[in-house]
Amino acid sequence: MITTPLPPTPDDNEARLDALKALCILDTEPEQGFDKITAYVANVCGTPVALVSLVDRTRQWFKSNLGLDQPETGLENSVCAYVVYENDFLEIKDLSVDPRTRHMPLVTEPDGVRFYAGAPLRLSDGQIVGALCVLDKTPRQLNDFQRNTLRVMASQVVTQLELRRALEQTELLKREVDHRVKNSLQSISAQTRIHARQSNDPNVKAALKQVQARIEMVAALHEQLCQSSDGVEVDLTAFLTQTGRILEGTSPAHIKVEMDIAPVRLSADQASALGVILNEFASNSFKHAFPNERPGVVKFTSRVESDGSLVLDLEDDGVGMPETVTSKGIGLAVIEASVQQLGGDWSLPTNNSPGTRARLVVPPERVTT
Repeated sequence: MITTPLPPTPDDNEARLDALKALCILDTEPEQGFDKITAYVANVCGTPVALVSLVDRTRQWFKSNLGLDQPETGLENSVCAYVVYENDFLEIKDLSVDPRTRHMPLVTEPDGVRFYAGAPLRLSDGQIVGALCVLDKTPRQLNDFQRNTLRVMASQVVTQLELRRALEQTELLKREVDHRVKNSLQSISAQTRIHARQSNDPNVKAALKQVQARIEMVAALHEQLCQSSDGVEVDLTAFLTQTGRILEGTSPAHIKVEMDIAPVRLSADQASALGVILNEFASNSFKHAFPNERPGVVKFTSRVESDGSLVLDLEDDGVGMPETVTSKGIGLAVIEASVQQLGGDWSLPTNNSPGTRARLVVPPERVTT
């Protein structure tokens, strides 16, 4: 049995393989961005095959594969490995006569490949992880425009690879931060509960119990936001409806929470700000608007106006809130900060009906219907 010789490897191959591994790209699903590039270079170069080939330790794997009926090959069939080794653009007019490639099974098989041209995929740190290449079954050569196109599009492949890695790292960081926030909130809640049990002062117990309820509410909103967010936008109807359920779960038994939310999408940050506003308004209503177990309703209603702006009405049918709550205090400061984050406008409409009413208007440029 004749063993096909393998292409040589560069001196820094281990560092190169580490750079390839760090991309987290091997064995992932096809992606349109890469497939568009191979389709384009195949069209410009007039070849039936175009590949985004990533050269691993024992194989070359194709992130994009146009015209070849296999997702990867061993290095004994890898002309791209020579691009990696030679650290340069490589064009071979006839693979069957070039000493580097004439023995390759891909070339020697019936109806084998004859022509190859590949541009290196050079990362920003200088490591070459593979090649953008075109192949044909007849000997030929590219013109200058085709060669330049291959080089330029190889740089576009690298841009996509590195952008993809950056987004992946951002998502991992987000998950780590979310995990730490969740653990921190749980720890603070537990410590507050312990201090409440240890205190003999009923006023301190009541205050700590209220603090604990706020912490648990924030934790629940954080968890809901993590589950709802796709990293870009949040379905506000689903998010705020679930927020309403969480609020109702923490409300006194004699108070109901009602929601009527228009179907819009906001960024995760904006949805979080809205959740904070609802939480602060509801918490103040629970505390001040329904004394002596007076039954009542806290209601949140939103609509999208003809100009595209989002209007959110917050109201309760209680006895009203003290001026200290509606005009100053930490709760109002939190609401104002959240309104500023939304780029919105906050007002307290006056009317003759009992209870408290507030309105938030988010401008159309911040809203996706």
